[in-house]
Amino acid sequence: TSAIVATLPGRMEAAARDRAERKPTENMAAYECALEAKVLHHRSKREANEKALGLIGRAIELDPKYAHAHAWKACILGQQWVYGWCADVDGTRQEIEHELEIALGLDENDSDVQRVLAALRLSQKNHDKAVYHQQRALSLNPNDDLVVVQQGEILTWMGAPEEGIPWIQKAMRLNPFHPPRFWNHLGRAYFVARRYAEAIDAFKRISAPDQFHHAFLAACYARLDDAAAADRHAGEVLNQNPRFTWTDTLVPTLYYKHASDLAHHGDSVLKAGLPA
Repeated sequence: TSAIVATLPGRMEAAARDRAERKPTENMAAYECALEAKVLHHRSKREANEKALGLIGRAIELDPKYAHAHAWKACILGQQWVYGWCADVDGTRQEIEHELEIALGLDENDSDVQRVLAALRLSQKNHDKAVYHQQRALSLNPNDDLVVVQQGEILTWMGAPEEGIPWIQKAMRLNPFHPPRFWNHLGRAYFVARRYAEAIDAFKRISAPDQFHHAFLAACYARLDDAAAADRHAGEVLNQNPRFTWTDTLVPTLYYKHASDLAHHGDSVLKAGLPA
């Protein structure tokens, strides 16, 4: 009790100081630009991404010390990098790192700063760092659907999909109007858990499936020995991307910690008849 009483005033003082330093932008135009940029980002379309990048850049011009905007610029650039929408891959990655360094320096207690850092470290297959930043994000904002869904996503990559699935489902409950990619996270978690029928149900809820969604569906049907359905979705993959291969197209987008999960994914894709 004495230790708590002795510590609490200092903690309260530090918390008050942190709140003073972490005031959100007072520039409403910057705030509105950031808000609109987020909406566009969640559409996961190239044209929308370009508009989002312009808007978040404007938010930063209006308030250069807006840590949240710097974090979201990194997030929007990250979407470009993941989908291959950037001409300079290495330059984009460096810019993502730069924006996150700025955001971290301005406000390390912004949950989105920690969330995007976790995603970046995951893409670099630095799983320990990804978990560290994800836990920071979760402690800072435990009811943010983007933080919560990422918890499920990271657990899946770490080889614990059964633990990840409830987190993704919780994120869907927190935001009933969640982005379509939440279904992708859930489908992948079911796939890694070898729950193929449930994975198919999740992926089929995506209204405009891309080559990666069709590749998952082909792999799931192959695992269920439904050769006709596997062949149909494999055909959709190659219609969308005639140069698709497991090694060059899919592997760079996968961040499994365990080789066994990567092997399971590869065996499933090849079983579906997609090229190695």
